[in-house]
Amino acid sequence: MPDPLVSGSQRRQVRERALGLLYEAEVKGEEMDELIAAQDLPLDPYAHTLVTGTAYHLDDIDTRLEELSDNWPVARMPALDRAILRMASFELTHSTDISVAVVINEAVELAHEYSTPASAGFINGLLSQVASIVRPAQDG
Repeated sequence: MPDPLVSGSQRRQVRERALGLLYEAEVKGEEMDELIAAQDLPLDPYAHTLVTGTAYHLDDIDTRLEELSDNWPVARMPALDRAILRMASFELTHSTDISVAVVINEAVELAHEYSTPASAGFINGLLSQVASIVRPAQDG
C-alpha cells in the first residue's frame, strides 16, 4: 500500500522507477526477483509492490488487456506501453486506496513523457475500460 504521507511527486518517482524495472525485465528477459536483487539502491516499498505484483499477476493482466484492446494483441504493443498498461492495471486492481483518476492520469503522464501522444490516448482509453471492470462503482 502506498504511504498516505508521500507526496504525489514522490509517488510519481516511485512509479517511474517501477516502470523502468518492468521495462528492463521484459527487454532483458530477466526474472523480476533477480532484477530487484541486482539493484544498487533499495526499492521503495510501493515500487516493490508494483513490480512484484505486476509480475505475479502478469497472465491475468495480459488476458484482460487482450480482451479489451479490440484486436490489438498485447504482444504487438510497444514494450514501454505494455509496461505502463500492466503496472496501471495492477494498480487499478490491487491498490484500491488510490483513485481511478489518479492511476489513469499517472499512466497517461508516463506515456506522454516516455512514449508518444498516440500511446497516451490508447493507454487512457484502455485503462478506462479496465477501471470500469475492476472498479465499476468509481468514476474514472
